[in-house]
Amino acid sequence: MTVSLHQQIRVGAYVMKQTLMGRDKYPLVLFLEPLFRCNLACPGCGKIDYPAPILNKRLSVQECLDAVDECGAPVVAIPGGEPLIHKEIGEIVEGIVARKKFVSLCTNALLLEKKLHLFKPSPFLFFSVHLDGLEEEHDKAVDQEGTFKIAVEAIKAAQAKGFQVNVNATIFDNMTAKQVADYLDFATDLGVNISISPGYAYERAEDQESFLSRKKTKQLFRDVFKIGKDRGREWNLSHSTLFLDFLAGNQEYQCTPWGSPTRNVFGWQKPCYLLGEGYVSSFKELMETTDWDQYGTGKYEKCANCMAHCGYEPTAAMDAVKNPMKMLKLSSMFKIRTDGPMAPEIDLSNARPAVDVHEQIVETEMEKIKREKEEAAARKNAATLIDKTKEEAAA
Repeated sequence: MTVSLHQQIRVGAYVMKQTLMGRDKYPLVLFLEPLFRCNLACPGCGKIDYPAPILNKRLSVQECLDAVDECGAPVVAIPGGEPLIHKEIGEIVEGIVARKKFVSLCTNALLLEKKLHLFKPSPFLFFSVHLDGLEEEHDKAVDQEGTFKIAVEAIKAAQAKGFQVNVNATIFDNMTAKQVADYLDFATDLGVNISISPGYAYERAEDQESFLSRKKTKQLFRDVFKIGKDRGREWNLSHSTLFLDFLAGNQEYQCTPWGSPTRNVFGWQKPCYLLGEGYVSSFKELMETTDWDQYGTGKYEKCANCMAHCGYEPTAAMDAVKNPMKMLKLSSMFKIRTDGPMAPEIDLSNARPAVDVHEQIVETEMEKIKREKEEAAARKNAATLIDKTKEEAAA
């Protein structure tokens, strides 16, 4: 709704081109994770539960740019971990912007003011600061007091230097509709665009009690949007109205996992950003070998309550291209229905049981790291032996 006209036109043209070419599976947003290491340990996060050797791995600048070229998506989101920990994050962003891709650099903002000099303001770059509610809710969500104030000051500092700033809110079951609406008021008054999404129930997250069910999500967003209407507030939400209508329970959507492919230190992640069920070495292999029909709400137990933007915003975008009149009818948040019957819910009874693959993935990666270290040590020893032989021959 508040995405720049420039970005709307470029992304819309890309989607139209894919549609005209008859492609039914294509990426919209590349999720590029250059590392898993983070300087916070949020209880609702399932991205940092790895041994230190894996958390210490980094994608190189070249690996990141190769992934951008290979995927071809018009938008690149850089989450983590905390991307600002990566020593070459400035070069990574610069290379992506040079390709005229829209870059969303996700950060908890603890290092943002310190690292602003690494970046240049650009219509293709915006910082996406994690701000999960107002001060009390946010600091609880990240399990560290004072982070809200640091994030807000960093946002203001970035804005003062001419950067575009977005905030990214993950909503959990501990927030009321009024608290969410108050947060949206605050963020809009702060002059930032807002991405908002119910938290995904990561299987290995420390806190398993605060994730929203689909039923609770729909009612919560209906209540939030009703408060917005009553207040007469048009919030700076960076989503299509069809996705927001879906959150309010008015659209019957399935997710589009290939719409947001993920490249991280393991490789290309199957099937989506939120769910790591295996890895392949190329984007082409990801698209051609993933059994997409095995995933999604009603198909797989781990997807049961997911309504996250990374899976459903691509669905809404593709629906808008196919049904432009539907989009036009929802020209603003005020037109989203907040009462009456909801769209039929997806039947979960036939979903295949969850499969635990985490330990195997970790074991495989640890073996790879061990092998790489042994090979590096062997090369070093061989080089030392050669140098020693040369020295002896010279003597």
